[in-house]
Amino acid sequence: MTANRYETAAARYFEAWNAGSPQEVARAVAAAWTEDGTYTDPLADVAGHEQLAAAINGVHAQFPGLVFRQTGTVDGHHDTARFSWELVNPVDGSAPAAGSDVMVLDEDDRIRSVFGFLDRVPGA
Repeated sequence: MTANRYETAAARYFEAWNAGSPQEVARAVAAAWTEDGTYTDPLADVAGHEQLAAAINGVHAQFPGLVFRQTGTVDGHHDTARFSWELVNPVDGSAPAAGSDVMVLDEDDRIRSVFGFLDRVPGA
């Protein structure tokens, strides 16, 4: 197992979070997560492609125009990886939200589960 598999999975994860239209989100979620994949953070606890896409589209509605950017490197071992991110305004470079995520991969390197931790949130 190489670090590359973790970086590739994280890249697919960010593709899903940064996809433009709801259709693009749905395609990116299907490419990144297992059919029964989950995402859990302090604000969400969802399972399956439909709920994952709905959660991502909800964030897009709440923060229109902002994009997720990986910060630092992806670190992993066995079937688990961790990485940090920021939610960035591409116009002025501000990042109102930031966090760290831990993801568990299946044998095909698709995301089985993500556990998100919010390090910085708007208004906090």
